Amino acid sequence: MIYLYNGEKVFYKFYNRQSCSPILLLHGWGCEGEVFKDLISKFPEKSFLSVDFPPFGHSDKTISDWNIFTYVGMVMSLCEHLHIDHCDILGHSFGGRVAIILSAVKRSLVHSCILVDSAGLKPKRKLSYYMRIYKYKHRKKHGKDIESFGSSDYKSLSPEMRRTFVSIVNTYLEDYCRKMSVKTLIVWGENDDATPLYMAKRLNKLIRGSSLKVISQAGHFCFLDRPLEFYKIVRDFWEG
Repeated sequence: MIYLYNGEKVFYKFYNRQSCSPILLLHGWGCEGEVFKDLISKFPEKSFLSVDFPPFGHSDKTISDWNIFTYVGMVMSLCEHLHIDHCDILGHSFGGRVAIILSAVKRSLVHSCILVDSAGLKPKRKLSYYMRIYKYKHRKKHGKDIESFGSSDYKSLSPEMRRTFVSIVNTYLEDYCRKMSVKTLIVWGENDDATPLYMAKRLNKLIRGSSLKVISQAGHFCFLDRPLEFYKIVRDFWEG
């Protein structure tokens, strides 16, 4: 299904819709809702709503001037359009950013929240990072090539989406974490090198009443690396 948000096409899909209280699945940057297909298949008794964040999956590839709050607004608008009174959220990586803000500012909508290898906290930086930033600014100032700088996620984007990406990764959500009061589970891969384990521990401290489960021998996609262990953790949470 397609939902138009400020003129942009957003793809969404319901699985086993039975009520106005589905589990909302929010994928990571560069992925799409299909990344959760195995998770969905393991819980046939539950209702799920999957969203493809633009410009990924089946959603529009030409969005402009979006930031993290645009994505949050889009999800809130879609829920209102679909007459969703409240929901449980599962957000992975970038989707965790959206889940954190939604849980903090729209408490009437969010019943519970699972953050999986979530982004959103300010990372610890080494001296080499600041040296690289200095070199980037120096080369840009003098009109030299700067295409070698930036992550693979950044380099794969159009100039317009690069501005959106930079805005998102430089928006830190510690204050929103402190405002969360919904039942929250944090699930993390022990060997996550994109959002390291120290971020999970910090989230656990920032979000009052939250619980943390660490999956050994798993990385940034812990729900794909160790699916059976992940499914048991989330089932215990949803049914607890």
